[in-house]
Amino acid sequence: MQSNKRVLKDIQAFLLDVFFGFYIAILGERILLHAVILNDTPEPVTNAKMWSFLMFGFVFAGITHFTKTSLSLKIFGLGAEKNSFKNAVAVNIGWILVTLSVIAGWVITKISLIQFFSGEGLQSAGRIFSALVHPEMSIFWEALAAIIETLYLALMATIIALPFCFVLSFLSARNLMKGSTIGLAIYTVIRVVNNFTRSIEPLIWAIIFSVWVGIGPFAGMLALAIHTVASLTKLYSEQIESIDAGPMEALEATGARPLQVIWFAVVPQIFLPFLSFTIYRWDINVRMATIIGMVGGGGIGTMLMQYQGLAQWNEVGLIVIMIAIVVWIMDEVSARVREALQ
Repeated sequence: MQSNKRVLKDIQAFLLDVFFGFYIAILGERILLHAVILNDTPEPVTNAKMWSFLMFGFVFAGITHFTKTSLSLKIFGLGAEKNSFKNAVAVNIGWILVTLSVIAGWVITKISLIQFFSGEGLQSAGRIFSALVHPEMSIFWEALAAIIETLYLALMATIIALPFCFVLSFLSARNLMKGSTIGLAIYTVIRVVNNFTRSIEPLIWAIIFSVWVGIGPFAGMLALAIHTVASLTKLYSEQIESIDAGPMEALEATGARPLQVIWFAVVPQIFLPFLSFTIYRWDINVRMATIIGMVGGGGIGTMLMQYQGLAQWNEVGLIVIMIAIVVWIMDEVSARVREALQ
């Protein structure tokens, strides 16, 4: 059994080293060579180049594994622990990867301190900040109505998501589902779907639902609701997996049914954490509702996008101030409630 686990770790470590080699090759050729050394734009990536990068990855993995200087072997606890030289090589490979990533990030994001501190740029920024601190009060009531719509948008998204989160969290808790093959299958499917759903940002969901049901708060609410289901299901299930197993085992020993075990042994342990997570998620949804409004999700975000597009910075200033006040109040209220629950 131990040998099988070691073989599996070896394979995983080798594949990870293939990726590291591929990563080094593509950074060296695409970014460092052209952008830093040659100062030009590389040609589009061809299949031949991608295969050559991949082959370099395999060669890199083969050499590091053969010489026991593999960074992945060290990560998986299979490295040469007694050989300080080989350990040093593996650690240095890690530092090379980090350094290359930082350099590549600098190049890709086109960081320029000259542009940041240019006179023209500072003057433009000054005009905008000056307008932001002189808000246009004539749109106050319109902005207030939009803020209220944003709050209710976040509230309804949280409320609608809760029943789904509660049920799915039990089905995606490994300690409750590992007793049978069907249970593990359900656990795996829900986890995969949940991870996929959570990986798509609410902004993208808002665009999808804006096309589906039309631009407005309904689309924004659906976007927040589906992301809330994915996020809270993960938090809830992890809380269930960390409960004390003693009460469950005691009830099972008395012959209690699975639902009775869950209701009397699991629910009392998770009630307060679930409530705290829910309040925290509503707080997050209020913040997210502002952003998704910019792509047609309704609320104050839509209004902000309209005035920003017209370069009416005094109106934008008022909206930004109102958003900041609401977010601050929500943060204080949610913090107080969470403290009271602990």
